[in-house]
This record gives sequence, structure tokens and C-alpha cells, in this order.
Amino acid sequence: MRNRANEFIPAARVAIADSDLQRAVASGTDAAFNRRQTAMFVAGQAHGQALRRQAAAIRRHSLNHLPDLLARAEEAMTANGIRVLWARDAVEAISHVIAIARRHNIRSVVKSKSMVTEEIGLNVALEAAGLTVLETDLGEYIVQLSGETPSHIVVPVVHKSLASIRDLLVAKAGMPPTDDPAEMARFARHKLRPAFLAAGMGVSGGNFVVAETGSLGLVSNEGNARLATTVPPVHVALVGIEKVIANLSDYATLTQLLPRSATGQAMTVYTQLINGPRRADEPDGPEHVYVIFVDNGRTAIYAGNYAEALACIRCGACLNGCPVYQVAGGHAYGWVYPGPIGAVITPLLVGPENAALLPFASTLCGVCQEVCPVDIDIPRMLLDLRADLVDAGHGGAVWNVGLEAWSRGAAS
Repeated sequence: MRNRANEFIPAARVAIADSDLQRAVASGTDAAFNRRQTAMFVAGQAHGQALRRQAAAIRRHSLNHLPDLLARAEEAMTANGIRVLWARDAVEAISHVIAIARRHNIRSVVKSKSMVTEEIGLNVALEAAGLTVLETDLGEYIVQLSGETPSHIVVPVVHKSLASIRDLLVAKAGMPPTDDPAEMARFARHKLRPAFLAAGMGVSGGNFVVAETGSLGLVSNEGNARLATTVPPVHVALVGIEKVIANLSDYATLTQLLPRSATGQAMTVYTQLINGPRRADEPDGPEHVYVIFVDNGRTAIYAGNYAEALACIRCGACLNGCPVYQVAGGHAYGWVYPGPIGAVITPLLVGPENAALLPFASTLCGVCQEVCPVDIDIPRMLLDLRADLVDAGHGGAVWNVGLEAWSRGAAS
């Protein structure tokens, strides 16, 4: 995906003037925020905050022991029959996937939702290599039909109205006109089902990797992730190196926090642990499972002052609570990760000079940290990034001249 983060201001102005987008984003984020508040504190404020503290401690422990946990995960996965590969950057990750496809004579690929694959531009690369790629998450399927990119970490089409989705499905997929969301979902389900059966490869991300057991954890609500990872003979999972955790006890805690924060559910409809390819006595499952651990800039973040950002579990709660995201929408941020967490990790992944406006796209109200299930101090990191940008001369010409004049006056 091309980086347009430095076009945030004009893109935000366009979004603010789009009344349909404003209504859609406000409705979607308000509903998600309210559901999160109910689900997190259904047993009381004290219980909800204790759960957050426990999850925060788990993620910090995981990061503090990241190299060891990655080594343990590779050993356990290999013992389970999973082929583990490592990718230093997007180019290497893509080359791994293409090599796997060629090894197994793959022609068609079905994908479940994955932000890492968006980050590395996997779909475009696979299509350029002659493969057919189909997104199977309903929101991602709609985004693919429209030729857009996701505007939210969890809800890719939060920027679209029901009417615009209807018109798109009618025009691009041949759906009979209907305003019933259940009918739209049913149409998409029947449209996608043959693709699962015909695909040679299923591609997924990974919400967590359990080092103790060598398991890949996935959560979803539509069943497409389970189909994509069990029906095709080859399953390839691309996972950021920061997603590894120690054991199943940690997984049990985090898999409660993620759906509560993301969709306001106690648990997602489908919560699965993948432990390897199909065994001889098992009736279904893939014949081959590959896990590609993707670095793509994460090691550099880990070694710096912003390692805490790697604790993120990609729930999207900070987007739903952010007043800037609510009016600018996700596409204004110009790259894969929007909202407050995107304003932190985008500059870290693509270079501060290539996303110099994003750390300033915040009111510093603190809601992002307040709703974060693992208590990431996003406001502190935004302030530090602003200081780094100014120190490096990327604060903007007027800002730089003004600060220089102020500093000379203050020193006189």
C-alpha cells in the first residue's frame, strides 16, 4: 500500500466535508465504543480494570522475553509439523509466500482478515505473480470490490453506509437489490463458498502465537477464517514477531480482552487454536501449514524508546474513542494503521519524515490510553514523536523557525 501519511491534512478536509462518511464513521465508532464499555465492565469497574492490568502485564512480559519466546515458538511449531519461516521485510515475506505457492502449484488463494498482509502489500504482489486472490472477510471483500483499502483495524468498511455497500454489491457482484443486511451477508456467503472449495492456499494472519504449545490463535465472527485455514490443502499464516506470548494461560486472558475491546463481545463466535497440519487420524484440515514471522521494522522499534507500541493487540478501541479519527476517518491517515496507534506505529515503520503529520493528529485527550486493553501510553509516545520530529527538522518550516526564534529569545 502506498504511503500517503504526509497528505493527512488535505485528506482529512475531504473526509470532514463528506456527510455520508461522517454519519457512517460516527455511527460505527459510537456503537463499538458503547459495546466495549458494557462488555469490559459487566462485572464491575474493579474487575474490568484488574483484567486490563493483567493483560498489560502479560504483554510487557512477552515483550521483555521476546527473543526467547520466538525461539521457543519456532521449536514447538516445528515439532507440531509447522514449517516456520522468517521475513526481515515485506519483500522477503512476499517472496516466501510466492515460493510456497509455486512449490505446491497454487493458482487461487483465499484470505482471512490480516493487517500484516495489508502492511506488506501481499494481494498486489500475488496478483502480479499470476495468482487469484480473494478476501473472504465480509468487510474486506467489500473493500476489495471497491478497490479501496480498509479504513479501520477491525471494521474495514466503517466509512461506508449501508446504501453504498448495497449499490457496490449490486454493481460489482451481481447481488439482487436489497436493503436487508442479512440478505447481503447471505448473498456474499453463497458467492464466497465455492472459492473456499476451489482454493489451493488459505492465507491468514495471527492474533497470538503461544510459545508453550506452538499454537496459532485466531479470533473471528464469520467463520471465514476457519474455512480459509482448514479447507485449502495449504495454510500460510503471516504474523508480526510481536504477537508471541508465553503460554495458554496468557492466551486465555488476552482472548477475553480482545473481543471485549474490539466488538464488545465476551468471546468471538469462532476462537481457534491451530496446532499444525492435519494428522493421519483427523478428517479435515490442511496438509501443509507455514507460519511466516514478519519483522518489517519491528526489531528497530523493539530496540528503541517506543517498544511499548508493540504490545498492541489490534483491537481498534483507540480508534473508536478518538475524536480525531471520528471526524477524519481511517483513510486520511494515509497508510495501513489509522487512529492513535497508527499515529505512533506508522512513523516508526515507514520513517518519521514519511509520516511527519500523524503524531500531531491528536488532541492528547487521553481516551486512547484509557480504553486500551493493555494500557499503552499512546499520548506519551505521540508527544515524544513530536519532539523527535522537531529535533530532526521535520516539524514544518513555520514551526521550526518559530521554535528557533523562541529559543534564541529565551536564551538571551
